[in-house]
Amino acid sequence: MNATIYHNPDCGTSRNTLALLRHLGIEPRVIAYLATPPDRATLVGLITAAGLSVRQAAREKGTPFAELGLGDPAVTDDQLLDAMLAHPVLVNRPFVVTLYGTRLCRPSEVVLEIAPPLMSPFVKEDGEMVSP
Repeated sequence: MNATIYHNPDCGTSRNTLALLRHLGIEPRVIAYLATPPDRATLVGLITAAGLSVRQAAREKGTPFAELGLGDPAVTDDQLLDAMLAHPVLVNRPFVVTLYGTRLCRPSEVVLEIAPPLMSPFVKEDGEMVSP
């Protein structure tokens, strides 16, 4: 199965999602989105395909979200997208795309909504078990 993950190797959720895909026998195309950020059309496409609003796809924790005043309800989607493109760390992660759909995989087991069934248990980095 073809899959793409927009991955941040410093993020535990992203690492767990990638490991879960591999546990399922899927070797995804890995895009290190902080080094190679998506263009505007791709980012909008990911957000739309995942059924999210731009605000839901923005990451606050560990980012310049507050410093940039992005929490202000008057900030438009276009302004949020501009900020996410200028500061890719503002893009929540990981987004995964498969032939079954696109999801923001938080928590990591959300990827199972767009992947083949889990046939054997998977253990996350923190020891939490995801069962079939």
